[in-house]
Amino acid sequence: MCGICGIIDFSGKEVQQGEILPMMQAMKHRGPDDEGTFLHQNLGLGFVRLSILDLSTAGRQPMQCKDGRYRLVYNGEIYNYLELRDELRTKGHRFKTGTDTEVLLAAWMEWGKECLHRFNGMWAFAIYDRKTDTLFAARDRFGIKPFYYTLSCNRFVFASEIPPLKKVVEEPLQENQSAIYNYLVYNRTDYAAETFFKNVHKLHHGCMLEIQLSAPDTLTISKWYDLKSRVDNAKPLESAEEFYDLFRSAVLLRLRSDVPVGVCLSGGLDSSAIVSVITKEADQNGLQTFSAIYGEGKRGDESEYIREFGDSVANMHYTKPNGAEFFEDMAGMVKAQAEPFPTSSIYAQYRVMKLAAGNAVVTLDGQGADEYLAGYHYFFGFLFKDLVKSLSLIRFFQESKAYVQEHRSMFGLKTFAYLMLPEALRTKISLNRKKYIMEDYFHDQYINRSISDTLYGSGTLREAMISHFEVKLEHLLKYQDRNSMFHSLEGRVPFLDYRLVERTLALSSEQIIGKGSTKRILRESMNQKMPEKIRLRKDKIGFNTPEDEWFRQEPLRTYIMDLLHSDSFRNRKIIDPEVALRLYQKHVNQEINISRDIWKWINLEMFLSELK
Repeated sequence: MCGICGIIDFSGKEVQQGEILPMMQAMKHRGPDDEGTFLHQNLGLGFVRLSILDLSTAGRQPMQCKDGRYRLVYNGEIYNYLELRDELRTKGHRFKTGTDTEVLLAAWMEWGKECLHRFNGMWAFAIYDRKTDTLFAARDRFGIKPFYYTLSCNRFVFASEIPPLKKVVEEPLQENQSAIYNYLVYNRTDYAAETFFKNVHKLHHGCMLEIQLSAPDTLTISKWYDLKSRVDNAKPLESAEEFYDLFRSAVLLRLRSDVPVGVCLSGGLDSSAIVSVITKEADQNGLQTFSAIYGEGKRGDESEYIREFGDSVANMHYTKPNGAEFFEDMAGMVKAQAEPFPTSSIYAQYRVMKLAAGNAVVTLDGQGADEYLAGYHYFFGFLFKDLVKSLSLIRFFQESKAYVQEHRSMFGLKTFAYLMLPEALRTKISLNRKKYIMEDYFHDQYINRSISDTLYGSGTLREAMISHFEVKLEHLLKYQDRNSMFHSLEGRVPFLDYRLVERTLALSSEQIIGKGSTKRILRESMNQKMPEKIRLRKDKIGFNTPEDEWFRQEPLRTYIMDLLHSDSFRNRKIIDPEVALRLYQKHVNQEINISRDIWKWINLEMFLSELK
């Protein structure tokens, strides 16, 4: 796990060490153990290393192949590197290190771009080809590892994070109003190649990039991986046992490491499944888990479920965040993310990663399961829509009845009604929910909407889950990457093993969601392998915080009031300060809970203030 960066100067000017080093320093938290640079005429590459495999200096990057043609900078892990190394040895390749970096470089030399399809892992890498004078870059299937870039007539600059780009761009970065609009109205970020900064883009997941070092107009970006076509051609899992076998394989692959490995344990089904597999299938007697708790009965607390592993996990670590600590850590968390994020609930993950630092270097997390196992309750709305549109009315009535009986809630049916509306009406409803947004601003930016129909217009449950992979999952992966790497930790996500994703998405809807239950095949696969109290639980919390309470208490209460009254907040003409004040007072009085909206006001103001 590392940080990578690079500069191409199209004017032909030599890139200087003094330009690359500040970029590396800006992301040194991603790689505190080692670093390296490569300078060649108008190209500069930089690298900072968090040592995971082969801790010696033999793993230093930029890594060069034997004949000197290629130079590689790489961030991520190829979990099946041992199997690939054995295969490459039969083709004549020889290896001097125990790193997956050397395997990646040999795979590129042997198979070229086709090597991407052979990798099981997470990555963002760039390879310079001295012979053709080109730079090639690629990103993993689902966007676990980041790759940002800027392009002008003078320079192409890339990095694992946005702050390093600020060190070398010629003009100050400006806000992207389209991203701000979709953030405020739809609570979404990272749904496309754009970012919150004008002219800063990210290489989209499953994509590759090529550019000649001679001219900016040679840049080409194309998809090397398409989830929908892969799912359409995938063989569905035949049983819950087969799901378990693949999941077990995914977890065990991600335990490969030369440094301590732990698990972020929320108490929910997904992270608990990971812990259950490790304790039953792996030789990990000293397994460590890291959890956030708040006290019995507190919102977001899952202590009763976490304690179910008390007899099987050797070392269970806890952090207990509160509102005062959140206020103290807020600036650091915002700095770690670099862009606005729509809920302060990721603070729980931030604190868990802070807790893990010093005890482990690698953590496993349950991220990704919700997207292809229909873990969010609004997926019931997509199921109901699917059934009605396919005229499966008997099953629709059966499923809707089961949902209401099981959850004592109308949320799924309300979501169904919302999804059946025309896009224009859904947008109007979204505005009514965000009455604090200035009407002029809303209508000025309405043309920039880019997410409503994509995310909510799916005709089937499978389409909805695939669209979530395309437009929703990546922001969750970004939060994890920033939170973990800010604390010099590598985060691994077993549920996003592509073998598991493709074959699970190929299942029928009945095998994933139904009879009031989500994640049906996962629950069945874990029968007698994890505590029943967790396996059968129907609520969903995950790493969350009692943010609604914190925003009613000091010191945050005074901070929020000062922010809403500040000239900078009022002069932006984005949030109506009087409406925001009225809504916040209702929140303080416990008449409503708008904690997520309050956080967006705070985070957006911090972001925009930092730009000036």
